[in-house]
Amino acid sequence: MCGIIAIVGKIPVTDRLLESLRRLEYRGYDSAGVAVIVDGKVKRRRAQGKIKALESLLAEQPLSGQVGIGHTRWATHGAPTTRNAHPHTAGRVTLVHNGIIENYAELKAELAARGHVFHSDTDTEIIAHLLDAELSTGLPPVEALKATLDRLNGAYALVILIEGEDRLVLGARRGSPLVVGHGKGEMFLGSDALAVGPFTDRVTYLDEGDFVAIDNDGARIFDLKGNLVHRPIAVIPASAAMVEKGNFRHFMEKEIHDQPETCQHTIAAYCDPVSLTAKISGDIDLAKLERIQIVACGTSYIAGLIGKYIIEQMADLPVDVEIASEFRYRDPALRSNTLALAMSQSGETADTLAALRFCQAKGLASAAVINAQGSTMAREVGTVWPIHCGPEIGVASTKAFTAQICVLTALAVAAARARGQIDAAEEARTIKLLLEAPRLIGESIGLEDAIRQIAIDVAKARDVLYLGRGAMSALALEGALKLKEISYIHAEGYAAGELKHGPIALVDENTPIVILAPSDRYFEKSASNMSEVIARGGQVIFITDPKGAAQAPAGAKVVVTAPACDPLIAPLVFSAPIQLLAYHVAVHKGADVDQPRNLAKSVTVE
Repeated sequence: MCGIIAIVGKIPVTDRLLESLRRLEYRGYDSAGVAVIVDGKVKRRRAQGKIKALESLLAEQPLSGQVGIGHTRWATHGAPTTRNAHPHTAGRVTLVHNGIIENYAELKAELAARGHVFHSDTDTEIIAHLLDAELSTGLPPVEALKATLDRLNGAYALVILIEGEDRLVLGARRGSPLVVGHGKGEMFLGSDALAVGPFTDRVTYLDEGDFVAIDNDGARIFDLKGNLVHRPIAVIPASAAMVEKGNFRHFMEKEIHDQPETCQHTIAAYCDPVSLTAKISGDIDLAKLERIQIVACGTSYIAGLIGKYIIEQMADLPVDVEIASEFRYRDPALRSNTLALAMSQSGETADTLAALRFCQAKGLASAAVINAQGSTMAREVGTVWPIHCGPEIGVASTKAFTAQICVLTALAVAAARARGQIDAAEEARTIKLLLEAPRLIGESIGLEDAIRQIAIDVAKARDVLYLGRGAMSALALEGALKLKEISYIHAEGYAAGELKHGPIALVDENTPIVILAPSDRYFEKSASNMSEVIARGGQVIFITDPKGAAQAPAGAKVVVTAPACDPLIAPLVFSAPIQLLAYHVAVHKGADVDQPRNLAKSVTVE
């Protein structure tokens, strides 16, 4: 979640670039830098650490120009050093980047074979080299950018300076947000409205795949295919809070759409994209662990259940997952060499804290998967594994849920490697799959229009059933919980194999049945469950992938086709459709999505 700012101004921009970067510090970063066009030349200043270090450098080596870009970097490819700090330069091109380029290794090898020399360990630098190469063929800047973007796989928000184009800044977004700020004779690009907030209250939110060229006269916006398009201008109040909804109606909707970026940020913290290894901090010896005891509540509990499937399957390490409010009162039997793992978005959940303290009193090593690093839980555990998803405002958790799954998946990979269950090649394969997840989550969010239509009928129901097998059975619980939380419709999630052990009695023509069925080893059984439900008049919403859609039995009311993905990351990819379904049902019913009745974001009392 790096911070980005670009200014095409009428007055010197360096101080304003720094002002914007200070507003973006909440996003997390480990280096910062700016680049400014000075007398026709692009000049950079970069510093490791906090913005104060960059300010000190600029005091010693000032930059004076009216066009510039700035960046706060959270390290992904390459260590948090000055040489890896943004902006990066190749030839005429200087740019900053938020995201992960999945095919950077292949592109770097291709460019190296053509004589390009690299000066950092980042994936970002290859974009600069690619764009410079396209410019060298004589293509104008916008066309050269389009040709470059067509070569990139992954997620990105980009802003770009080109030497010789003194009043031009280019930008592009895919999977990471980017906004255009409209001033009077000035234009801006930023990673969110907060970045451009000090300079203008008029912003345009770029759509997925858009790219843009700004100068003093305005913005030209192009869609993924390169067509010139119009995007509306929104007015943001001058008193906008630190976190704002952008062009979304609710925080929950925004946070669903944030997930490609937030999961990318989480994955970058736990997966090394260069060595393709999992990097789990702390002094816990994963090879010697005999058991993991997860304690959590609500959505965090369900994330723990998904983690249990992945960790046990990959690492052959037993995992128990318990609702903290039950665990703390039932005098559980615990053994040494067990890791007590608390999961909580806020790090303040009262029952989870009590359960954690119980485990610690029994002498267990402790760790926490949390979002709030300054929380009570963070201070009391032996090891903290932050989820790095940024503030989550909506009461119904979305991006924190998928970020928790990302951490647990990386933990599973690390444990499997430490315990000899996988070799280096398999570890590399699984890390590559995780690095693909943000892009696939973005594609899954692209199903929103279809899901919005499905929600109209689901909103009429009194009861809804969710079914799944394997990790999808846990995701069925989450789908039901989301629907209950914000739409107030009774919903239940079940392991599909339990259908004939009771829930099938509830099936009739008025009951929507959501079946989560990626084309994995469970698919045939899930399809059989679908047939059983259809035979009894159930209205099936079958969420699958292209292969599953081709093999699905006839009779589903609707088939939702998510992108194809490996079973390891299916819980991440299939989360967005169930979140969007709950969201749009609640919107259709006129419910208070962000603050549902009787619920609080953090439950700090029993």
